[in-house]
Amino acid sequence: MPKPDNFTPRQLSGRNRRLLHEWKAMDEQLSERNDIRYSVLKYNADGLPVSYQIDYRLTSICGVEQEDQLDNPNIPNPPRFADIFVMQITIPPGYPCVDAAPSYRFLTTGPDGQDIPHPWHPNIRYHGAFAGRVCLNQQDTYADIVWAVKRIAGYLTYERYHAKNQPPYPEDLTVARWVIEQGEPNGWIFFNQKNNCTL
Repeated sequence: MPKPDNFTPRQLSGRNRRLLHEWKAMDEQLSERNDIRYSVLKYNADGLPVSYQIDYRLTSICGVEQEDQLDNPNIPNPPRFADIFVMQITIPPGYPCVDAAPSYRFLTTGPDGQDIPHPWHPNIRYHGAFAGRVCLNQQDTYADIVWAVKRIAGYLTYERYHAKNQPPYPEDLTVARWVIEQGEPNGWIFFNQKNNCTL
């Protein structure tokens, strides 16, 4: 299996140099962290990563107790928590061009097809065909991949969220409404979540 140190940047194309830069940054900035781990899922023909798996070992909200009652404001709907979340990063062939940003998506099912916890966060799609998709601001989409990985960790700990229905708009309006109507008023949304119960 190739390692970042196996490559000499001067011998690589522009795209491959950027892929190597991203890989080295992931290796250097995440190697000492216990809460974020990465692995390479796929390499290109030249042996450089084009897909990663990120394992977040952070306590975060993964749903609410009575999701079917979200439209009933009289029923309190406290959060449920999980401690492990899995995200995939896919780097498209045109990267790092402006119209070829990486995609960031949390897995919602495991290898056995069973549902697995995924984040309940207004900037991460929870419902529907695009469940797990992470919304980064347009200008953030082209930042270093490791920067995005660490920023998304801030989403999981609720250090960062945008729940108001105004630009840049939440990714999941149902979760955003819960945050505004129940999560914040009841003190369930706060930085560095600590769970009282786990899934």
